[in-house]
Amino acid sequence: MRGKQIRLERIMDRNTHRSIIVPMDHGVTSGPIDGLEDMEKTVNAVAEGGANAVIGHLGLALHGHRGKGRDIGLILHLSASTSLAPDPNRKVLVNSVANALKMGADGVSMHVNIGAETEAGMLADLGNVAVECIEWGMPLLAMMYPRGGKVTDEHLVDHVKLAARVAAELGADIVKTVYTGDPDSFRQVTRGCMVPVVVAGGSKTDDRATLELIEGAMQGGAAGISVGRNAFQHRAPTQFIRAAALIVHEGRSAEEALEALEVE
Repeated sequence: MRGKQIRLERIMDRNTHRSIIVPMDHGVTSGPIDGLEDMEKTVNAVAEGGANAVIGHLGLALHGHRGKGRDIGLILHLSASTSLAPDPNRKVLVNSVANALKMGADGVSMHVNIGAETEAGMLADLGNVAVECIEWGMPLLAMMYPRGGKVTDEHLVDHVKLAARVAAELGADIVKTVYTGDPDSFRQVTRGCMVPVVVAGGSKTDDRATLELIEGAMQGGAAGISVGRNAFQHRAPTQFIRAAALIVHEGRSAEEALEALEVE
């Protein structure tokens, strides 16, 4: 497992064992949305702020990662669907672990919607990719979302802790999932998952709401954050990541982070 451990250190801070990850895989789902027209510029901005890694499809590796700025970990996303698909919740494999190694990726990621009608196929893909990751020493991040006919609220703690545990059971090294709304309930998610859990940033919102979500998740045992639109669509992405890092890596409060962001 030596190779996997080395690569994990490129994704998670070796001192705090926490991570700030910026997903930029939206180009396949939604197209060139604000903040992702120039991926190299955005990658450099969040890297300068201290983000540990970015997530993206092959296009990010080919056209946006490791430009002239500060280095940053690369997680290659292996599954996809578009917003125009008949069933956007159905994610299909579009890349491989072997190709991620060829592209110099530090990890790979998969998206699974627990509760979707196509859950079985997505779980099969996740399990197969996890086995390949063990074979090749590649870290695997699993994006796990409760979405489907039986899911009335995707933030419900029973749904979220099931989604997170499924990923750990099938071999993921890091789990990304949604916040349950408060530290106590989210602690049920992190305690019931054998691997680090990072919290998703969710829809675009204001700075206070995002930073308070991050603080609550960290108090609930999160190992970091995976914030996309609230980072790369921010008026000042570098400064936002620096503020988030105060909470994630230094244990500061959301109020302190907000004050630092306003000063910058």
